[in-house]
Amino acid sequence: MNDDSPLKLQGIIKNYEEFRLGPINLEVPRGYVMGLIGANGAGKTTAIKIALGAVLPGNGTVHLIDKSRVGVVLDQPHWPSSWRVRDISRLLGPFYPDWNQRVFDELCEWAGVSQRLKAKEFSRGMGMKMQLAVALAHGTELLVLDEPTSGLDPLARGELLDKLSEFMTSERHSVLFSTHITTDLDRIADMVTILDAGRVIASGSRDDLLETWVMVRGGVADLTSDLSSRVRGLRQHSVGWEGLLPAVDLGLCGPDVVAEPPSIEELLVHLVKEAKSA
Repeated sequence: MNDDSPLKLQGIIKNYEEFRLGPINLEVPRGYVMGLIGANGAGKTTAIKIALGAVLPGNGTVHLIDKSRVGVVLDQPHWPSSWRVRDISRLLGPFYPDWNQRVFDELCEWAGVSQRLKAKEFSRGMGMKMQLAVALAHGTELLVLDEPTSGLDPLARGELLDKLSEFMTSERHSVLFSTHITTDLDRIADMVTILDAGRVIASGSRDDLLETWVMVRGGVADLTSDLSSRVRGLRQHSVGWEGLLPAVDLGLCGPDVVAEPPSIEELLVHLVKEAKSA
């Protein structure tokens, strides 16, 4: 595959009894952080499992760099509860040709864990940090994170984002960051893909997406028929309304309509609402 993209999904479809994923096209270019966002049940974890080869797609192709160059951080570690930290490196290290014990030990210090601590004694934050320690100790070029910050306090989330920013100082590194906590991506995401009910409803450069749309709010009298037909995810209440408007349609707004740049969360909420009402 193209060396500029360590991960690429093309035409991926997976059917379950009550859920269908796809068709999905998703590419993570080298040197970029791709945020994969959507509500719980949108298909983010299924897409990641297919990308990593844990689930076979019904249709489509997956291109992934050598798995020894892929680091994975899940919502919680799946090591045996009796394993100590020293067991993790002793038992997992041999599977990676570029395992670096010094890097692992330094990351353990960063995580605040001793070599004698057992996995069952990890706090939520320790478990996340220890998975990251393993992921970064073997020459990882693509880091895949599936809801790693769910349930973490703000300090632990900030520490994770700091470490990801440090990881991305190399242009050969890439990150696929799946989350429903969109504020995690405001700081580090270069690209964003929004999933809803197994479908991609928006994807592209974060800056391009944010510049394509504006959040608009106004009073009842400000919502003309032309404007209401263009507003996505329209929310109306007794004294007014709000929604997402293509930036090219700002000319439809009257002088009393407030227009502001959207956040990633507002993109998610209003585009998903629009998709469900379509």
